[in-house]
Amino acid sequence: MGTETRVLRTRTILLWAAGLLVVAAGAATLLLTLLGGGRPEDSARLDALKTAANIVVGTGGAAALLLAARRQRSAELDLAQKDHDATERRITEIYGKAADQLGSDKAPVRLAGLYSLERLAGGYAEHRQTIVNVLCAYLRMPFDHTAENAEELQVRKTAQRILMLHLRPGSGDQPNGDFWPDVDLDFSGATLVGLNLTHCSIRSVVCFETRFLELASFRGTEFRTKADFNKAKFEDRVDFRGTVFGGDRDSFNGAVFAGPADFGTKSAARLAGAEAERGSPRTWPAGWEECPIPDRSGWSQLTRKDDPGQPGTR
Repeated sequence: MGTETRVLRTRTILLWAAGLLVVAAGAATLLLTLLGGGRPEDSARLDALKTAANIVVGTGGAAALLLAARRQRSAELDLAQKDHDATERRITEIYGKAADQLGSDKAPVRLAGLYSLERLAGGYAEHRQTIVNVLCAYLRMPFDHTAENAEELQVRKTAQRILMLHLRPGSGDQPNGDFWPDVDLDFSGATLVGLNLTHCSIRSVVCFETRFLELASFRGTEFRTKADFNKAKFEDRVDFRGTVFGGDRDSFNGAVFAGPADFGTKSAARLAGAEAERGSPRTWPAGWEECPIPDRSGWSQLTRKDDPGQPGTR
């Protein structure tokens, strides 16, 4: 909105008008002097001059219309700039208030902050990734999963649920009108309890050294450009059935699986370098084994030793 329009001053307009009147008076006097004799050739010349005068008058009218259009455009730009500034001020106020609420020591106030950010992201797509970054940053804050932190756990699960609800594109017949496309998630170092991102479509996710408590479900989730689970620790069951790893930077290097890791029969990932809780690299919990994917170099999945044909489940 940085367009600048120079506005003509009133004094300039009056000077131009006075100048045109002087020119018109001088032209009329000259015409009467030279062509006022009544001769036929004088009449022909007067007719030609009338035609020229009409052209000049028409040109002047066009110039007046152009000036009016210029003024209208200037007014519209000024109004648009004021609307833009008002909108940005409103967004800043809502964002600042929500940030203050997230810093409250009262769980209901923190919940109100989360819902304010959700509404803001839904109404202003250009600010959506920034708001998602704030939600992820909140989840990266230190957290101890104890009975004393039950209220904070509910706030964090609400933040996780907001992300899940808006990262599901829906089906072809019933698309999700509240879907947030092209979103990146950064859970580096976070402690996530019962994370559920089933059937979500996510551009990229970073879970470096992330700690997953309770069931972590990525069933049917699509990671389009990157899925970084390096050094992540899954302390309970994790479900990757039907997960689509679409990038060339998907990695579980150094990841620790303390419980069953279910990759199903239609999903695969780079598992080289992952390990069980107390085992060496490329070892897994009792009853589980890594099976290479023949047509995908460096890719594999986990299956049960007692029933290799079945996806990994408890």
